[in-house]
Amino acid sequence: MAALAVFLMLLACSAEAWAHNVAEGDKGYIQESSGVLFLPFVYLGAKHMVTGYDHLLFLFGVIFFLYRLKDVGIYVTLFAIGHSTTLLFGVLTGISANAYVIDAIIGLSVVYKALDNLGAFQRWFGVQPNTKAATLIFGFFHGFGLATKIIEFEIAEDGLIPNLIAFNIGVEIGQLLALAAILILMGFWRRTPSFMRHAFAANTILMAAGFVLVGYQLAGLAVS
Repeated sequence: MAALAVFLMLLACSAEAWAHNVAEGDKGYIQESSGVLFLPFVYLGAKHMVTGYDHLLFLFGVIFFLYRLKDVGIYVTLFAIGHSTTLLFGVLTGISANAYVIDAIIGLSVVYKALDNLGAFQRWFGVQPNTKAATLIFGFFHGFGLATKIIEFEIAEDGLIPNLIAFNIGVEIGQLLALAAILILMGFWRRTPSFMRHAFAANTILMAAGFVLVGYQLAGLAVS
């Protein structure tokens, strides 16, 4: 349990967690690239997802109490549809928003999922949000956050659509790789007698990590 706490807090406090950061080398590559570069953009998309700690925290919360692969597949597909839709829409239309605001909402998605796992909505308000709809809606925000960042890089028009499709394919590949690793670790943890005993603490830590992300973004917005 202590190891899980450290893991979650490191994810929340990692520098790459803030505002869909893209490594400087990758940023320069995106800005200087022209023409169809399918495989490089697949790699960049996969790298973004595997190192996108806000995404991983949200996915961790989504699958926390999902035991059947069918259910995992449904929720991950909804998240992927939302993420892909706004990523492509945002970049192709040039519509963007303040990155700090979008990423604060993404931090709130982590808080929401932790509260949902804790049964807080039912206990406090007597209602249970539609978890599938919430996963899709927050997927829209996750994708829009990345679209906002990509727009800032002024990616070349030459090969734009194929490269964006390649990037999105890479994102989904990275999501599957990350999800597989999380499911394997969760599988081992769920077999231990301590799982249900520590589930409350784990989701409390997850919620705290989400609040850290929100606070960082709001502080950035205040000084920007």
